[in-house]
Amino acid sequence: MIQVQNLTRYYGPVPAIDGVSFEVQTGEIVGFLGPNAAGKTTTMRILTCFMPASSGTAKVAGFDVRTHSMEVRRRIGYLPENPPLYPEMTVTSYLDFVAKIKGVESRDRKKRVAEVMDRTAITDVKSSVIRKLSKGYKQRVGLAQALVHNPEVLILDEPTIGLDPKQIIEVRDLIRDLAQKRTVILSTHILPEVSATCQRVVIINKGKVVAEDTPKNLTTKVRGMNRLLVEISGPKDEIQKKLSGLAGVKKVNVDGAAGNHFRFNIDCELNHDVRADLAKTVIHSGWGLLELRSRDANLEDVFLKLTTTEGEK
Repeated sequence: MIQVQNLTRYYGPVPAIDGVSFEVQTGEIVGFLGPNAAGKTTTMRILTCFMPASSGTAKVAGFDVRTHSMEVRRRIGYLPENPPLYPEMTVTSYLDFVAKIKGVESRDRKKRVAEVMDRTAITDVKSSVIRKLSKGYKQRVGLAQALVHNPEVLILDEPTIGLDPKQIIEVRDLIRDLAQKRTVILSTHILPEVSATCQRVVIINKGKVVAEDTPKNLTTKVRGMNRLLVEISGPKDEIQKKLSGLAGVKKVNVDGAAGNHFRFNIDCELNHDVRADLAKTVIHSGWGLLELRSRDANLEDVFLKLTTTEGEK
């Protein structure tokens, strides 16, 4: 559905993005991540035909954003970080106006506006003037305008900013539901949101793509090992020495203590399950095994590692 190849955009002599390439398949929800000034917004503006690239190509549903921009715009719904609202209009009049300029037929417009207001939970403020709405409601009105023409592709920049926890869950569920028939690119700084919503992640840093995979695969690749969390009652130094000698164990670090109870982080080789040997060693040594579980890396670990060290190598 979306193909980006060697996309580059210069501001003067400085490249905001440099050789960016990735693909998004129909029905996928892809998280587009990166620190501030990494090139996320520039890439999204090129995809939505807000600005041209200096070089490279980008296609949406087979249409080139440079040569067939109107065809691309018909197929895209875009929610920028600051929603494009007219504060003096009411919610209904604004969405009707947006539907009109996005080509929704007049006979379908009223029904379509009502549908998107219902889906984004703003029907109760349909007669309100937009400037009087809370930030959360304004954000949902912005999401409604991106949906009103029933686009094939949604590009969402910080779609849950300003929402309370209940509203975040509602928008997350809505995005998942929308992706059943649409393609979604989601940019956000709320990394747990990406883990909960996205099937794949593209991470960009200093204008270049530094990683692209599923959240689970990225965490495994970045860490390069499995990690266990173990809590044991017994002599700390002896426990650490014995566990360090087990096959497949690379490192054992103390992670906390309470009396004679000690918590250990144990880094293990990939594809080497040491849990059975570890439990047997603890029990045969006469110690108390209080907890044993996997401790997966999370997307925050991946993000920090890739965006704070990639440029230093």
